[in-house]
Amino acid sequence: MYKRLFFLIGTLTIHFSGISQSAPIDAKATLATRHLYQQLWKLRQKGIMFGQQDALAYGLNADKTRWIGDANRSDVKTVTGDFPAVIGYDLGKIEFDSVRNLDGVPFSKIRQDIQKTHQRGGLNTISWHLNNPTDPNKTSWDKADSTIAKIFSDPKALQTYNSWLDKVANFLASLKDTKGQPIPVLFRPFHEHTGSWFWWGAGFCSPEQYKKVWRYTVSYLKDTKGLHHLLYAYSTDRFESEAHYLERYPGDDVVDLIGFDYYHRDAPQSNDEFKKQLSRMVHTLEEIANKKHKLTAITEMGLEQITVDNWWTFIVWETIKDSHLSYMLVWRNGRPDHFYSPYQGHTSAPDFIKFYNLPQTLFSKDVKVLK
Repeated sequence: MYKRLFFLIGTLTIHFSGISQSAPIDAKATLATRHLYQQLWKLRQKGIMFGQQDALAYGLNADKTRWIGDANRSDVKTVTGDFPAVIGYDLGKIEFDSVRNLDGVPFSKIRQDIQKTHQRGGLNTISWHLNNPTDPNKTSWDKADSTIAKIFSDPKALQTYNSWLDKVANFLASLKDTKGQPIPVLFRPFHEHTGSWFWWGAGFCSPEQYKKVWRYTVSYLKDTKGLHHLLYAYSTDRFESEAHYLERYPGDDVVDLIGFDYYHRDAPQSNDEFKKQLSRMVHTLEEIANKKHKLTAITEMGLEQITVDNWWTFIVWETIKDSHLSYMLVWRNGRPDHFYSPYQGHTSAPDFIKFYNLPQTLFSKDVKVLK
C-alpha cells in the first residue's frame, strides 16, 4: 500500500518538480514520442523502472517446465502480481523474412505484446542481433573482421544492409496503437560493442567505422524511411573509464539514452567485485549523462539462475538505489538453466517481492504516467 501511495503522490508532483528537458534527437518526433521522452525524464526522479527481455513471450512453471505464448502471463507477474514496466524484444532474423525471431518468438506476437505494454503505459525497447550483411550465413556472434568497412566499400553489401533496414522499418512502422498512431519504442542497435563477440565489436572495427554505421542506421530509419516514433539507445558492455565509454560514441545528435550491459558471473565469490564495478560504471555513466543531457539505463543485466537468494535487494538495489537510472532490464527466462527473473517457487522469489515493494522500484502499475 505504501509503495502505491508513494507513487500516487509522485505522479501528482512530477510535473512541477522536474527540470525542463530538451526534446528527442529527432526534430520530427511524433507527439507521443516526445511525451514518452519527457515522461522518462520526470519518472527518473521517482524511481527506477524494472524490465525484462521477452517477459511476455515465455517463462518457467513451478516445476521448471517451460510455458510459451500464454496470454496475459509473465513470470514477474506470477511472482508479484504485476508486469515489468519495461519489456525488451529482439528483431534477429527479421532480415530473412522469418515469421519468428532468433529466440523463436513470432513477430506477430512481438507486435501484439508491444501494443499491450503500450496500453498499460510501459516502455518497449528493441534490440537487433542481425546476421552479417557481407555474409548472411554468419550470425552476429560469428567473428568477422572489417565487416563495417566492407558494408560501405561494397555496393552489394550496402544494398543488402539497406534491404534489411527496410524490413526493420516495415516492422517498426506496423507498431500502431488503438487509434492507429505509431507506438514509440526505444531502439538499441549494435549493443555491447566494447566487447568483441559481435561482428560490430571493438575487435573487428575501428571507432570511426562503428560511429559511421550507427549514424548511417539512424539516418536511414529517420530520414530515408521517415520513422519518427523511435528513441535511440547507445549501449556498451563493460567499460573501464569515461574515455573508454565514449571512444565509439557516435554523437549527441543521434543518441537519446546511454546505457551499458553488465552481467554478474561466478557468484557468490564475485559478489563484492560485481557491486564495486557496477557502482563504478553507474557513477561514470551518470557523470557522462549530466554533461551530455542524456537519459541513462542498465540496458541488460542479471545473474543466471539467480544463485544468490537476496540478489535483488542486497546486490542490485544496494548498489543502484541512489542513482537516477531510467530502468534496469534483466535478460530472458529462456530455459531451466538460463533464466534471470524468479519464477513461482524459486528461492529468490521472496527477496524479489521485497524488491518489488520498495517505493522506488517501478513496475507496470507504477508507470501509468507513461500513457
